[in-house]
Amino acid sequence: MEKLTEFVTMVDGWVWGIPLIALILLCGIWLTMRLRGLQLRHLGKALKFMVKNEESGEGEVTSFGALCTALSATIGTGNIVGVATAIAAGGPGALLWMEVAALFGMATKYSEGFLAIKYRTIDKNGHYLGGPFYYIENGMGSRWKWLAKLFALFGMLAGLLGIGTITQINGITSAANNFFDPDKSGIAFTLFEQDYTWTTVIMGLLITACAALVIIGGLKRISQISQIVVPFMAVAYVLCCLILMVCNAKAIPAAVVEIVRSAFGMDAVAGGALGAMMVAMQKGIARGIFSNEAGLGSAPIAAAAAKTKEPVRQGLVTMTGTFI
Repeated sequence: MEKLTEFVTMVDGWVWGIPLIALILLCGIWLTMRLRGLQLRHLGKALKFMVKNEESGEGEVTSFGALCTALSATIGTGNIVGVATAIAAGGPGALLWMEVAALFGMATKYSEGFLAIKYRTIDKNGHYLGGPFYYIENGMGSRWKWLAKLFALFGMLAGLLGIGTITQINGITSAANNFFDPDKSGIAFTLFEQDYTWTTVIMGLLITACAALVIIGGLKRISQISQIVVPFMAVAYVLCCLILMVCNAKAIPAAVVEIVRSAFGMDAVAGGALGAMMVAMQKGIARGIFSNEAGLGSAPIAAAAAKTKEPVRQGLVTMTGTFI
């Protein structure tokens, strides 16, 4: 188990190193410049399109349904676990870099939604298919099909081992276990030197059954359920945050100062200031991608099925996911 943890830590440090951080930020900045700050200029229009579906569009689900499908993986677990782990690993300053990544990430998210509609295809059963693997092949040409296949492979691994399932199920079962059996007295079995309680097992089975009932119905059912659950999740999350902020209003100014100082390594001694800043930046941007999915490539897969004829319109709707 220790060797596995060391291996994962090594890969994590390599993947989320300086080159990828620079690539993500520079890509977002470049797209922001090319789009002339579209995420700020047209945010109001994007929020309007988010709740007003296109009447004559072609697709399987509404634009709002496609957005909710994408948001279902990030609101809640993404925001809570993402922010918590960012602070734990990179300090309070990681929050500032999460916001910076999100600001430029909105331009990236717009581009993903735009390309998803522009290069989507329809299969023999009438299903609309799209996403990075389709617009890589259809937009860049068939000679780049190997890259599309590579993205599909890594996307599947990210879904299985990253944002898709493991983090969510771990967060939910851990919360349930801490509430019902904090002392871990009811051990069901031990695997790889890790004890699993009956609470964890039962909660895992319940979540699996509920997920299966939704997923078996395909994208349309996922979209229908998401349109009901996700708005409730978003409102509940915002209300809880506002209540916490009101209850701790006196601490907010000091917290903001601490976030800014930590983000730029001001709390570290002179020699370690740059290193502290890089850690905060690295963890903040990495967890920011986990929280808002900008540039990850999962949201445009859902966006490709939206009922719309306008790639620009769906790009704006997809962009609101990062804003939310």
